[in-house]
Amino acid sequence: MQLVVARVGRAHGIKGEVTVEVRTDEPELRLGPGAVLATDPATAGPLTIETGRVHSGRLLLRFEGVRDRTGAEALRNILLIADVDPEELPEGEDEYYDHQLMDLDVVLVDGTEIGRITEISHLPSQDLFVVERPDGSEVYIPFVQEIVVEIDLEEQRAVIDPPPGLIDDQAEVVSSREDEDSSGADA
Repeated sequence: MQLVVARVGRAHGIKGEVTVEVRTDEPELRLGPGAVLATDPATAGPLTIETGRVHSGRLLLRFEGVRDRTGAEALRNILLIADVDPEELPEGEDEYYDHQLMDLDVVLVDGTEIGRITEISHLPSQDLFVVERPDGSEVYIPFVQEIVVEIDLEEQRAVIDPPPGLIDDQAEVVSSREDEDSSGADA
């Protein structure tokens, strides 16, 4: 099975290094020197990682055969894909691969059905579940511990406890301003 483990960012310096947006919880395993990665688009790869280092909190990689800034810039926005055994599980207890979460039923804590996970969107600040509701509409659920309270792979469901307004229109609007019409201003 293939998993997207990173997206190539912009070139760094003049010697062919690129920044990468890491999309794996195991970068030392998936993005180490010698790793051969497929690419999307496939015509850009496969790419073999020659070196890797962290600089100012960002992972920088250099690929075999890429020796200058021009070559590095040509790789921008390419997805890096690793082959992973489908039976392999992440090391951490509360870590999941995207394929494990796809098609899970999403229910509220009280058991009310919300829908089914059709996509996981990886954003810089957090991941989102894209959930298709029974009526065909979509709702976005932040994949954070405060909202997604349980992932039960055996029962094939994700249990959520969303704040008001996240999945319905029942949000309470509270304003600290008084209604201007009732303020009594005559001027």
